[in-house]
Amino acid sequence: MRSFAAMRHSGFRAQFTTYVLAMMADNIEHVISYWVVFQKFHSPALGGFAVVSHWLPFLLFSVASGALADRVDPRRVIQCGMGLFIIASASWGYFFFTDSLQTWEAMAILVIHGCAGVLWQTPNQMLLYDIVGPAELESAVRLNAMARYLAVLAGPAVGAAILLAFGPAWGIMLNTVFYLPLVLWLIGAPYGPRFRKGWAAPRRAVRGLNDILSTMREIRAHPTIVSMVLLSGAASFFVGNAYSSQMPNFAADLRHGDPGIAYSMLLAADAAGGLLAGLILEGGGLLPPRPRTAMMLALLWGGALTVFSLAAAYWLAVGFLLSAGFLELSFNAMAQSLVQLDAPPDKRGRVIGLFNMASLGLRTFSGISVGFIGSLIGIHWSLAASAVAAMLVAGALLIWA
Repeated sequence: MRSFAAMRHSGFRAQFTTYVLAMMADNIEHVISYWVVFQKFHSPALGGFAVVSHWLPFLLFSVASGALADRVDPRRVIQCGMGLFIIASASWGYFFFTDSLQTWEAMAILVIHGCAGVLWQTPNQMLLYDIVGPAELESAVRLNAMARYLAVLAGPAVGAAILLAFGPAWGIMLNTVFYLPLVLWLIGAPYGPRFRKGWAAPRRAVRGLNDILSTMREIRAHPTIVSMVLLSGAASFFVGNAYSSQMPNFAADLRHGDPGIAYSMLLAADAAGGLLAGLILEGGGLLPPRPRTAMMLALLWGGALTVFSLAAAYWLAVGFLLSAGFLELSFNAMAQSLVQLDAPPDKRGRVIGLFNMASLGLRTFSGISVGFIGSLIGIHWSLAASAVAAMLVAGALLIWA
């Protein structure tokens, strides 16, 4: 496979650039809002709610979002999602300016942010197929996953610089600007149903729960899709990214220098691991997508997170978090590529939506397993137990495969 194959498409280069900026804005908002909320409320339970509210819309509406992107122009669905992101950042800014933020208001903004994400991710994955086609889809999926980690890596650095220069209120208001390039590029980008050749967009109605059930029935004839949905679903159900919203607690418990710098370093380590994975795997054309390979990578990812959660030394925690980021990008991008390549063309949106319901929506429950249970037994033990549970499912799938 040619290195960075998707980058030869000018449309993908534009998508990649604007996607990085939007993802960076998403992560700047997380960094600033999580830090201010933690300092104001010191509530692990609210950190758990941040995870639940972010991912519950993916659980409820991912298949509907995919069915909608099958039926109408995915570009317009993405633009609606960007509008909600801008509203969320502007709302944080208002409450930071007035110093009037209450718990219920923080919860409402977190819900708006979660709804924005579900209108973005599944249509965006459909757009990748339109831009590069099946031949370079694996490269495009992996590069987009790398873009997510690049944004996570740049987000804390840019967010910290904005925070120091402008403060949290002006900083998060400035953050709304980073969403605009994607909105503007999508106005005239030549992709979507009316530009596709060979088949017409399905005219079926979006049917909510019926879409979920019918899609589940239809993928039973595709064992690769079934195994990848189960693998990503287990990783999300037990772990997801629930530890990100708890990272201020991990930084405080490790007692390494300034808590704010330690917090940013931990976030950066996870992101750097994913970015490194994208560069190495894309640059060398390594790890072609195979179900068993994805399962083995998921096992290693769970092991790395287990060591991170129980590490008493700060630099040991940083090292295994770096490894976890590398492995998470590797197995998740591979699983998504396998699902997209095996999905029937006329059902691609709904199948991708079902995968996102598992890989993103089930992260809702990781807010319970890591966040709420962490408030009872400690976040270190709750994350370790959750990672081991995900490893057990990956091991069972490997045996079954």
